[in-house]
Amino acid sequence: MTLRLGRRRFPALALLTAAVLMLPQAATAAPATAQADTLGAQAALSGRYFGTAVAAGRLGDSTYAGIVDREFSSVTAENEMKWDTVEPSRGSFNFGPGDQIANRALGRGQQVRGHTLVWHSQLPGWVGSIRDANTLRSVMNNHITTVMNHYRGKIHSWDVVNEAFADGGSGQLRSSVFRDVLGDGFLEEAFRTARQADPNAKLCYNDYNIENWTDAKTQGVYRMVRDFKARGVPIDCVGLQAHFGAGGPPANFQTTVSSFAALGVDVQITELDIAQASQTAYANAVRACMNVARCTGITVWGVRDSDSWRTGQNPLLFDNAGNKKPAYHSVMSVLGGA
Repeated sequence: MTLRLGRRRFPALALLTAAVLMLPQAATAAPATAQADTLGAQAALSGRYFGTAVAAGRLGDSTYAGIVDREFSSVTAENEMKWDTVEPSRGSFNFGPGDQIANRALGRGQQVRGHTLVWHSQLPGWVGSIRDANTLRSVMNNHITTVMNHYRGKIHSWDVVNEAFADGGSGQLRSSVFRDVLGDGFLEEAFRTARQADPNAKLCYNDYNIENWTDAKTQGVYRMVRDFKARGVPIDCVGLQAHFGAGGPPANFQTTVSSFAALGVDVQITELDIAQASQTAYANAVRACMNVARCTGITVWGVRDSDSWRTGQNPLLFDNAGNKKPAYHSVMSVLGGA
């Protein structure tokens, strides 16, 4: 059942008139079963997923785990598949925490997003200290290949490279060990290596502050994706992190989503959270995705406000006690096409 907020009362005659006027349309409308009781099930009716970031250490909390299992059709490991956890020392791989999340999700019929293979942050010191290009290239490619081979067939989308572009007005790549030692070409090499490692996984570039279409950072990512598509570099999707302030997405957010999609890639909203979780702001963010056919899914970055990296801003769909917030119902309404 979908709770509709703010329902107005109408006189009986008006309701009868409305019912009569709707009769011809009702014959071709979707059946009543086309409304679901959870975010994941409702999103699935339009062919999308609705996911959340999961922390292995919180799965022992029955309220937390109950919401994850009930509401979401996709999970992303919050930290457990990042380099500092997976390969803390060269050639020594630790898949236990990531496996805990992935296998639990798959056992419950949920999809899994892979996050993330190449990122300048949460990177062990031994990688950051490499200054020889051949060594770093070998280390990067081995990491991508080993991790993707381990999860092959289990991950529907991988954030192959995360947050490679600089903030501000340059529209260029940020300084990182990968860019500084290997040059701008490390991005292309990472994606080509990833395709070889798991040809069936969707390969994504993921970043924050690329939601406003006119920003230099957004345009820089757009040029990269356009160039990759033109030259046959394998890229399947763009992840928009969508960490918004209280006002929610910029007015041109849908333009950004549709512009990336027009390049022939899927778009995924990968880390959605909104300060103070306004109903309107959440509805606007989800609607932008629903209005673009190639926006294939949405992930909120955490379950309850108390689990969020922005916990003081109460940015999620469930409060500290695990109760549905008003924004939850506005999202459900938009997912249902109301």
